[in-house]
Amino acid sequence: MNPPLLEKLLLDLESLNDDYLKADTLIELSDQFEQVPEDLAPTPFPSSNKVPACESEVYVFFKKNQDLTIKYYFAVLNPQGISAKAFAVILDQTLSNQPLAQVSQVDDDIIKRIFGAGISMGKGMGLRSMLGVVKAIATNNIGG
Repeated sequence: MNPPLLEKLLLDLESLNDDYLKADTLIELSDQFEQVPEDLAPTPFPSSNKVPACESEVYVFFKKNQDLTIKYYFAVLNPQGISAKAFAVILDQTLSNQPLAQVSQVDDDIIKRIFGAGISMGKGMGLRSMLGVVKAIATNNIGG
């Protein structure tokens, strides 16, 4: 079961019956993207934070909160990585500061629900890898 904030966003996107409107919404989300703060992750970024199989050169960072949740941060090095940026915004807005057990159980089908069944294989692999890294961070930090 997906965390409530994520499920609400998915339902909102699925309610957009027009593909162009959905694409515009995702572009608007990508416009909200902010790179990881320099003080948290100075460049060059460590390869250990790089998302494997992602064409947009995405890096994931995190900071543990006192309540044992996690705040996720992303770097997307490809300026044309609109899907990666939109997905990073979605992951941050809906999974940061949420219970780790819920984050670790996010359904892998959210990529298809967000971007549609017609997403290219390469882009889909990169987005699945982004989600996989976020879920792994959550799983590895459950219990403190």
